[in-house]
Amino acid sequence: MKKRNLNGVVFVATMGALAFGFDTGVISGAIPFLELPFSEGGLALSASQVGIVTSSLLLGAACGGLLSGNLADQRGRKRTLLILALLFTAGAIGTSLAPNIVVMVIFRVVLGLAVGGASAIVPVFIGELAPTHLRGQLVARNELTIVTGQLLAYTSNAIFAQTMPDNHHVWRFMLILCTVPALLLFFGTFYLAESPRWLISHNKLAEARDALWQLREGDDVEDELQEIKQHVEETKRIEAASLRTEMKVPWIRRIVLIGVTLSFLSQMTGVNSVMYYAPSILIHTGLGTSASIVATIGNGVVSVLAVAFGSMVLLPRIRRRPMLLTGQIGVTCCHVLLGSAFVFMAQSVFRSYVVLALMMLFLFFMQAFVSVIFWLMLSEIFPLRIRGKAMGLAVFANWIANFIVAMLFPPLQESLGGALFFIFALINFGTIFFYLKFIPETKGRSLEELERHFQSQGK
Repeated sequence: MKKRNLNGVVFVATMGALAFGFDTGVISGAIPFLELPFSEGGLALSASQVGIVTSSLLLGAACGGLLSGNLADQRGRKRTLLILALLFTAGAIGTSLAPNIVVMVIFRVVLGLAVGGASAIVPVFIGELAPTHLRGQLVARNELTIVTGQLLAYTSNAIFAQTMPDNHHVWRFMLILCTVPALLLFFGTFYLAESPRWLISHNKLAEARDALWQLREGDDVEDELQEIKQHVEETKRIEAASLRTEMKVPWIRRIVLIGVTLSFLSQMTGVNSVMYYAPSILIHTGLGTSASIVATIGNGVVSVLAVAFGSMVLLPRIRRRPMLLTGQIGVTCCHVLLGSAFVFMAQSVFRSYVVLALMMLFLFFMQAFVSVIFWLMLSEIFPLRIRGKAMGLAVFANWIANFIVAMLFPPLQESLGGALFFIFALINFGTIFFYLKFIPETKGRSLEELERHFQSQGK
C-alpha cells in the first residue's frame, strides 16, 4: 500500500467533470453542420429538431443524476465513476457515428446519463475525500474542470471548422473527441481510493483506515477516522429508511428542499442559454456566423478564468453566503443590461460587441461566484445517510431546469428577441431573496459538524 497524491486523486475524479463540460459544450459547434442536408454530410435537422438534439442530453442528465445517487450509495463512489466512464465512451462513439436523428438522440441520452451522474457524484466524492481545511478549494476544482472542458470543446470546434471547411462530416470529428476525457476517466479510476466515509458506512473499517492513510500526508489518521466512524454509527442508530421516509424528519426535509431549490435556481440564471446558444445570440445582433463561432471561445476563456479566480482567490478569503449573493446580484444586473442592449440599441457591429462584452461579464459573475458556491454547497449540506440520494434529487432538479431553458430559449428568442433577458432578470431578482432567507453558511465546518448543526437548527 502506497501513499496517493490527493491532488492526483482529485485530478482523476474531475475527468468526469471534464467529460461533462466537453459533452455539453461541443454541440454548439456541431449544430450548424448537423442542420446541413444529408447530401452535404449533415442530418437535415430543423429548428425544432435542433432543440430536441440539444435538450435530449439534458433529459438524460436529469435521469442520470437521480439514478447515480442510489448507485453510488450501494456500490461505492469509485465503481460508479467507472460505470460513468463507460457510458461517456459509448455515448461519444454513438453520436459521432449517428446516421440519423433517432440514433443521435438515443446516444445523446446515453451521454446525458453519464453527464448527470458525473455532476452528482464527482463533487460528493471529492468532498468526502478532502480534509476539512481543503474541501472548499478541492471541490471547486470540479466547476473549474467543467468550464475547462467547455472551453476545449469550443476551441476544438473552431479548429475543425476552420481547417476542414469542405469536409461534410466535420461534426463527426467534433463529437468523437468526447471519447478522450471519457477514456482518461476510465483508466484513471484504477488509481482512485474509495471514499473512507462510504467504506465505514458499509462496515469496512480496515479498508477505510487504509484509504484515509493513503490520502493524508501524515501517518496518524485515527482521530479523523474515529470522528467519521462515530458519525456513521450515530446515523446507523436511526432506522435505515428511504428518502421519502427521511423527508418526514423536519430538519432533513428543510435542508433537502433548500438544496434542491438551490440546484434548480442555479440553472434559471440562464447560464446554459449563453453556453449552448452563444453563436445564435450573437447572430441575432447582426454578427456574422463565423465571427460568432470564434467569439464563443471568448466565453469559454472568461468562464475558465472566472472559476479559477473564484475558487483560488475568493473562496479561501470570503464566506459562502456573501459570494453567492454577490454573484446572484451581478447576474441579475447583467440580464437587465443585455435586454436593454437588444431593445434600445440599433443593430450594428457596436451592439454586437456590447452584447458579447455583457455576456462575458455575466459569465464572470456566474462562474466566479454562483457556480463555485453552488456545487460546493451541494457537496456539504446533505446528511450522510441520504447524501447520495439527496444529491441525485438535487442534480435531477438542476438538469430539469437546464432542460426547460434549453428547450424554451430558441422559440422564446425568436418571438421576444432580446427582451427575453428581462424575464431572466425578473426570475433572478426573486432568487436573491430566497438566498438571503434560506442559504446557510458552511465554511470552516466538517461534514459531520454541519450535519449536527442542521439537526440542532431543525429541532
